[in-house]
Amino acid sequence: MDRKNDGLRLMDGAGYKKIIIACDSYKGCLSSREVNEAIASGLKEWNSEDAASEIKKLDSDDAASEIKNLISDDASPEIRKLSPEDASSEIITLEMSDGGEGMLDAFLSAMKGERVKIHAHDALMRWVEAEYGIVDDTAIIEIAQTAGLALIEPEQRNPMKATLWGVGEMIMNAYRRGVRRFIVGLGGSATSDCGIGMLKAMGDDWKKIRQECSFVLASDVTNPLCGENGAAHVFAPQKGADAKMVQMLDARARKFAEVSAKHFGYDRSEVPGAGAAGGLGYAFLQYFNAEARPGAELLLEEIEFDALIQNADLVITGEGHSDHQTLMGKLPQRILEHVLKCKESDKSHVDCSQLAGDCKSPESSFPLVWLVSGGVSDKQAMLDAGFDRIIQVTPDSMLLDEAMKPDVARNNIVRAIREQFAL
Repeated sequence: MDRKNDGLRLMDGAGYKKIIIACDSYKGCLSSREVNEAIASGLKEWNSEDAASEIKKLDSDDAASEIKNLISDDASPEIRKLSPEDASSEIITLEMSDGGEGMLDAFLSAMKGERVKIHAHDALMRWVEAEYGIVDDTAIIEIAQTAGLALIEPEQRNPMKATLWGVGEMIMNAYRRGVRRFIVGLGGSATSDCGIGMLKAMGDDWKKIRQECSFVLASDVTNPLCGENGAAHVFAPQKGADAKMVQMLDARARKFAEVSAKHFGYDRSEVPGAGAAGGLGYAFLQYFNAEARPGAELLLEEIEFDALIQNADLVITGEGHSDHQTLMGKLPQRILEHVLKCKESDKSHVDCSQLAGDCKSPESSFPLVWLVSGGVSDKQAMLDAGFDRIIQVTPDSMLLDEAMKPDVARNNIVRAIREQFAL
């Protein structure tokens, strides 16, 4: 396969047989689900011009049963439509999150959990209605539900006052329901209190929680708690802190870490991820022996992504804006890594069509990967990393304020996808 000019892969003249769409949200504009649906709409419009093609769209709720069908010797007739001799196409949309915005929705969609609504406090101790998820004995906590920066008016943002108390309330509510395992998404916080507010909300129960519960942190942040790369210096200015506040917040974090280290006999303030969510990562690592994992990886494991892509022809991923930071562990890069890893591990195999009697090269049995983002910088770096096609959906001439309007963004996506198939 020529990765420099992938064109549109044809299979017996029918086009793509199976397309997986797994995009992050276009933050402040469209959710992951909305981005996926816009791309799917563009594909449907393109396919409607081909009378031989029929697109079937699946949500991630169907992923598990889809995998079983794919690996079964008695695959259903519906799945056999994906074989090269059939002209039908299938679209699978997978709601995505890296542990930040939309994390709760993405995980509940993948894991088919129960949504729990409670009243809790936001970062300024105002009452809000918050949600978390429960799947069996596991709670899915998105801290932005209570401590989110988006909940605080810009003029009210002050990380010296903001607290993670509401996160403690969510955890306590789940704990009292019998939950003993937690997956916690650490993105989008308005705070820099090192988790002190959460611990205060738990009261003395934090000791029982430490003994009885396990925590997995969904976050791509690898910063330590303190110092020039720590929570205060790197993230507090985004939350309303001025230079003086940054110094005070960093000093407060150092003091909290010193006191905690004396109490436990160990110090995890330098562990990668301790600086996530204004130091909340540190509180979980130090007080609850949490395990930190990239949020996107957790979700990809839950939906068994590697199995889903085995016979796909095209994977479409994306985000609001792609640049050099995309290649530093963001969702699109993780999607790409999974495809390339599966391709590399299977190079020695040859996929033969029993009906047609022909053989495909190992590379052709794995999908192309397209990056579809609102804006794109460093396009060549993206191509060099392995993306087969880079698509910027926002016209260069369009102002950002206009492009951020949901209806405009949706139309831009549909248009951009249709244009790709017109090339």
